[in-house]
Amino acid sequence: MVIEWLQFRIAPEQRDRFLQADAEIWTATLAEYDGFLGKEVWLNPEQADEVTMVIRWQTRADWSAVPADVLKATDARMAERLGYPPEIIAASEYTVSRWEPYSLADGDR
Repeated sequence: MVIEWLQFRIAPEQRDRFLQADAEIWTATLAEYDGFLGKEVWLNPEQADEVTMVIRWQTRADWSAVPADVLKATDARMAERLGYPPEIIAASEYTVSRWEPYSLADGDR
């Protein structure tokens, strides 16, 4: 599994609008592509203007298969909906080497 990790700076009063637009535009677009496993949104209770998104892909090839023109058009739709382009303040890629549900009942401790 590959993680696309994005951190945005969004004015607190715009956060709900941003999250709604992201779900309707970005998540809906990515869901059309093979290998998209889902997205989590993390909200920092200490930083009201910080929004982190964790996008899960089956493989890096799946993620890379989303055409550049689709990414550009989706960015444009998002900026048009919001009236501004969202500010990405950090972006990273991670590879998950092992992902299994963990339970204390499994005797691991």
